[in-house]
Amino acid sequence: MPEALLSLINNVSITLITLVGYSAMGGAVGAGGLGQVGYQYGYIGYDFAVMNSVLVLLIVLVFIIQISGDLLSKKFNHR
Repeated sequence: MPEALLSLINNVSITLITLVGYSAMGGAVGAGGLGQVGYQYGYIGYDFAVMNSVLVLLIVLVFIIQISGDLLSKKFNHR
């Protein structure tokens, strides 16, 4: 198990980033969340400030997940 921990941490961070992307796309087709806000008020409502704000929030969320996954990966790397 200790040998696989590094790989598990990396795979969990990739999975979380993928889920953020899927949930944003799902929101655009009616599932709710940030994707729906960006699509409904930003794209359809022609409010570029809302659309860009949602985009920046999604990018920041992905960066937070990626950086925390990298930090955990470096912490548990015993090479």
